[in-house]
Amino acid sequence: MSQLYGSVLHQGTVYAASAEAVPFLASIAAAGHRTADVLALLGGMAESEDEYGVAPGAVRAAVVDRLPLLLPLLASPEPEVRRIAAWAVSQTRATAIVLPTLHARWDEEPEPAARAEVLAGIARIDPQGGAAVAATVLDASHPAEVRMAAVFASLDADAPWTEAMHTTMLSLLPADPLRSDLDLERGEPLAAVVEALLGRGPRMERKVAFALVDAALHDDRAEVRAEGLWAADRACMLSRSAPRRLVWNLRAAAVDEESVVAMSSLLGRLGAVAAPAADVLAPLAGRNLDQDDDHADRALAALVLVAPAQAAPLLAAGLGRRPRALDAAAGFRSPTDFTFPYNGELLHAVRNRLARPQDLSGNEPWQLTNLLAQWGTEAAPALPELCTVLPHFPSQAARAIASVAANCAPGERARAVTSLQTGAEQGVLPAARALHDLVGEIAPLMHCLEQEPRRGADQLREAARMAGALGHRGAALAPALREALSGPDGDTTPALHTDTDLAEALWRVTGEAHEAVAVLDSVFARAAQNPWSRWSVVRAARTTALLGPAGRPLAQRLEAALDDPAQAPAAVVALTAVAEPAALDRTALAAAALRSAELDADPSGACDALEALGSDALTSDHLRQLAILADGDARIVCSGAEDHIIDQDETFRKHARTLLTTFTDATHRPAEHRRPPSPRAPAGSTASSDALHDPPPTKWASVHMRPDRTRV
Repeated sequence: MSQLYGSVLHQGTVYAASAEAVPFLASIAAAGHRTADVLALLGGMAESEDEYGVAPGAVRAAVVDRLPLLLPLLASPEPEVRRIAAWAVSQTRATAIVLPTLHARWDEEPEPAARAEVLAGIARIDPQGGAAVAATVLDASHPAEVRMAAVFASLDADAPWTEAMHTTMLSLLPADPLRSDLDLERGEPLAAVVEALLGRGPRMERKVAFALVDAALHDDRAEVRAEGLWAADRACMLSRSAPRRLVWNLRAAAVDEESVVAMSSLLGRLGAVAAPAADVLAPLAGRNLDQDDDHADRALAALVLVAPAQAAPLLAAGLGRRPRALDAAAGFRSPTDFTFPYNGELLHAVRNRLARPQDLSGNEPWQLTNLLAQWGTEAAPALPELCTVLPHFPSQAARAIASVAANCAPGERARAVTSLQTGAEQGVLPAARALHDLVGEIAPLMHCLEQEPRRGADQLREAARMAGALGHRGAALAPALREALSGPDGDTTPALHTDTDLAEALWRVTGEAHEAVAVLDSVFARAAQNPWSRWSVVRAARTTALLGPAGRPLAQRLEAALDDPAQAPAAVVALTAVAEPAALDRTALAAAALRSAELDADPSGACDALEALGSDALTSDHLRQLAILADGDARIVCSGAEDHIIDQDETFRKHARTLLTTFTDATHRPAEHRRPPSPRAPAGSTASSDALHDPPPTKWASVHMRPDRTRV
């Protein structure tokens, strides 16, 4: 079956072969061969809207054509077959054919799990009818599985959340045993109910959602408190008001070591907002500092983000045995504006670790050096150790040396320069770059950069960015940069990203845009042939924006990107920079940017786009949309790397609020006193396309997983 899934329903995607396989699969199910498994596969194929190389709806239509074989399975003598059959046939959305059969089955089905799936199927294709049926089975005389399905059916129909439904939900806790393995979006029933209520928007619905979480967190049963934590986690990831509303209840639920460990990830993501819970983290965070202790490490990692000053001496005492906590302090799991405060004890501990480079493993070289780089001159006493470790970990140590030595005493600075010169003379690119950053010495960097493109693609993008940063001083690198271009056959995402960086570098070192325009045009063309390269278009658009009017030949490529919400913001920014101003429909461009933010496609880029367009591009309706994005309770950023979702949404919120204030003020000023939008970087500028911002992380399965389950 796993091989079959890989061929016709791979990670939720269906293909032309899927439609061709349906008749054979339906016959197999009807013949009684692994019927339940095959029905689950057919239902998944009918459910899918991720269609590749097949006409929209063709796979679902193929399943509908085989309903005469599948519907009789609702009366199978096996309860499991009946249960999965109810789910599978309802996924076809063939209401006229399926709904009467499901109602008939509802009247006859005795087995609770199958009965619950029949009700869910009715609600899936007839929400109002499902809610009507659900209202009759909420009381305690009905099986728990059926009542759970009734709660969801009512929510799906947008029925009012009544006291009876609230009481029913609380009576079903712990609800985890009642979840349907066929409904992955509702794998955590209480969290799913909370999400549905928060999604309704009104304050009263938020109030009842938080009340459910509160009740679960204060329950005497550990399994119910665990479900309350999953629901609180979901609420904080979806609602901007949830963290402050729930943090004291989270603190109250931290009744033992297991609960503290379970909530440590969430508390860390909440950062300073979770300060009231610091005292429940501290005892566990300070345990067994002289030995490995995973639970203590998790608690300390959270404390680093919640109360960094309190965590610093504990991290110093446990350094080398607390990898998660060090990762957080070094900035790899922390908010964008987070800097771990300087601490003398911790500096001493870091120096001791660096003095034994042979003992460092994994990410520790990156973590230790990044921490020192954050501290800058305050970390100057560690320069001897950084110089010692430079030959062992050049990429990590060189950057830290440049940061720490930048403003330190002449003697310390001279020692750093000597170490970097030694590395640069040996052809170590990071050392050559750090030497250039520190004292402006360009010859070693030029020598390394001339060799780097010929060594392979691993570090090519970084080398291209270094070359571009040199501007006209790097003109001699142009031949090597041209030689490194992948050409028309390089259609992979890494190749497209690399060619974009090389195009920018060529423009910067030669001062001529025509060559960069040709390379970027090729990148746009190749990306259009690769469905996985949408972010390659974004990167190419951001680089195009840097060219200013010289990038005008790419305007048509940029206009083609406006229909993709993920690509639209970068395309808008680029069009405002390269296109003839009179040719732009700025109001339509503003609408495209706002749509991208609303869909969580590229919210940060949407703010950049609105800023580039200026206040005159926004209508009163646009301002109202922006106000909802900036001040609404629902998070706009709801997907991405779990550790960064809340921080990225708060960053977006601040930017959106700033824009809203600016634009609102502008609409109340006389037209002659309004400022034009800020110009984008002109040709010859030293701003890098990466300085705008890197694309958001690859989208993962949003926030529908409990903290202790693997994210797929």
